[in-house]
Amino acid sequence: MNAPIPFLDLRQPTAALRGAIDGAIARVLDRGQFLLGPEIAGLESEFAAWCGARHCAGVASGFSALQLIVRACGIGPGDEVIVPGNTHIATWLAVAATGARPVPVDPEPATRVIGAAGVEAAITPKTRAVFAVHLYGMPCDMPALGDLCRSRGIRLLVDAAQSAGAAIGGSRALCHGDAAAYSFYPTKNLGALGDGGAVVTDDPEIDAAVRLLRNYGMRHFADHPMRGVNARMEELHAAVLREKLRWLDDWNDRREAIARRYLGRLSAMPGTVAPAWPAGVRHAWHLFVIEVDDREAVRARLDAAGIGTAVHYPVPPHRTAAFAGTGPFPPLPVTDRLASRVLSLPLHPFLDTAEADRVMDALADAVRGEAR
Repeated sequence: MNAPIPFLDLRQPTAALRGAIDGAIARVLDRGQFLLGPEIAGLESEFAAWCGARHCAGVASGFSALQLIVRACGIGPGDEVIVPGNTHIATWLAVAATGARPVPVDPEPATRVIGAAGVEAAITPKTRAVFAVHLYGMPCDMPALGDLCRSRGIRLLVDAAQSAGAAIGGSRALCHGDAAAYSFYPTKNLGALGDGGAVVTDDPEIDAAVRLLRNYGMRHFADHPMRGVNARMEELHAAVLREKLRWLDDWNDRREAIARRYLGRLSAMPGTVAPAWPAGVRHAWHLFVIEVDDREAVRARLDAAGIGTAVHYPVPPHRTAAFAGTGPFPPLPVTDRLASRVLSLPLHPFLDTAEADRVMDALADAVRGEAR
C-alpha cells in the first residue's frame, strides 16, 4: 500500500534546512535584538536584489503589505480600486480597510487573472488604482496593464502573495507595478515560520511611507508624522527567510519541473482543464490548479486514493457575508464558474517524480469515475 501524498507537508522544507534554520535562530538569540535589526535589513537588501527592485520593506504579514501599499498611495474613503473577482479575500479586505471601495472585474478565462480589457471597462472617475493579483503564481499581463494605468493616471498595485519568482520576458521587475505586496506565510514559495510579508517598489516615496506606517507612523521616538500601525516583521522570521531565499530559485525550478510533468499528462486527460502558461512567462507555480466538472466527486475519489487536494477558492469575495450589502457588483460569470470547478493538486519542491506520477494516475481514474 502506497503512503498517502498530502497536499503539503510543512515539515519537509524545515527538515531540509534544519541546520541553517537553527543557526539563523541562534544568531538572533545571541544578538538579543528582535525587531527592526540587522536580519530585517539583510533580508530587505537581499530580497530587493532578488526581485530586481530598488526597495524592500519587511512587514508583519502579506495582508499588512497589501494594506500598507494602498495607504502609502494615499487611497482612502471615496476612492475606488479595481480588484479581481477571482482572488483570495485578503485583496478586497486590504482595500476596504482603508475606506476605499473594491470594484471587481472578471479574470480572463484561460489565465484566470485580470487583463487590460476588463480593467479598462471598469475604470470610473473615482478609480485611483488597479490591484493586479498574480494568482496561483501566474503573472498578469503587466505591460498592457502598465500602459493602461499610466494613460489614465492611476496606480498599478500588485498582490504578489503567491508569485515569488514569477517573471515576464525574463524580468521579475516587470511583475511589480508601482508597488508589490509579498506574503511569507508558511505555505508560500518563500515561507517563514509564521506570518511575514514585504513591500517591493522602485518608488522611494512609497517605500518611505510604508516604513513609517509599519511602525506606528514613527520617524523617531515620539515623532509621529502620520497615523501608523504595528506591522513590523520579527528578526527571527527575517533570519529564517534569508536562509530559505538561498534555495528559492532551486525550489522554483523543481516546481516548474513537476508542473511540466503534470501538463504533459493533462494534455491527454479528458474531463480536465489545465492551467494556461503563456509564452515568455515564468510561472511561479505556487499552486497547480485544474478545472473539473464534478469537483466534489473527483476530490472524494482522490482522497480515497490517498491524494490530498485543496480548493482555491470555493467562495469568491463578492459572494461572502463580509461583502454582503456593499455592492451592487457587476456580473462575474467567469469568477463564479471557477469557484465551482477549480481543484488544487499537490505541487511543492519535495514532491518526487514517482509521487507526481501517482497523483496523475489517481486523477485519471477519478475523472473517469473510478477509485484507485
